[in-house]
Amino acid sequence: MDDWVAELQAGKPESAWDRFLDRYRRLIFSAIRHYAQDYDDVMDVFAQVCEALRADDLRRLRCYVDQTDHRARFSTWLVTVVRHLTIDWFRHRDGRRRISTVAERLPPLQRRIFEHVFLDRRSHAEAYELIRTGETRDLSFKEYQAELRATYRAVTNGRRGGVLRELGAPPPPDVESDSPHYADRREAREFIARALGALSDEDRVAVELHVVEELPAADVARLLGLPNAKAVYNRVYRALELLRGQFERAGLSREDL
Repeated sequence: MDDWVAELQAGKPESAWDRFLDRYRRLIFSAIRHYAQDYDDVMDVFAQVCEALRADDLRRLRCYVDQTDHRARFSTWLVTVVRHLTIDWFRHRDGRRRISTVAERLPPLQRRIFEHVFLDRRSHAEAYELIRTGETRDLSFKEYQAELRATYRAVTNGRRGGVLRELGAPPPPDVESDSPHYADRREAREFIARALGALSDEDRVAVELHVVEELPAADVARLLGLPNAKAVYNRVYRALELLRGQFERAGLSREDL
């Protein structure tokens, strides 16, 4: 039993929180940085996450601990909770103001698509009907699909794009499978960010902690609740093989990274 769990079950929420945060601070930051790039954003989201997890004598953590049958490891559950809290932070505190600056750079038709799909959260089909009944009556569905794909590519690049993907409806089927030619390093990095985002939460965090942040495998195993360092090596190796295949299909070489 983890020491923070023992303290929580002993009715010592303050001590439990200190021990919990000492153990999972890096994991929480890693989960937040998948969506937030700006330092101030990261720290604000971290404060919001801590406030939410600490509320009502650690109610969220207590609910997980009290479950008799856990469907996911605690680390996986925690990353999922942090992800939802991060998205909520962007949506409620920063969303519409900052996201509107993204829309300003789009052509008029794509801006309308963006407003319907990402801001008003309408389905792709509903957005098409609304646009056709408005100022673009002669827009064919094929033309609309092309503009829809272009809109997704324009607004879901980079780390803030992760938030926008969460706000929007599922992308058109061929948006994620397209492999465009990347002309510069910026586009290559954006592709890598999307590829990492396609991994499971636990695989992505393992790669980020062990490969990007160079945390020892034994420490990553402790954070993720894996049995040992070898389990981390196996998980990271499989994830990197998957990423390597995606890079090759996209025509990316080591020099592009």
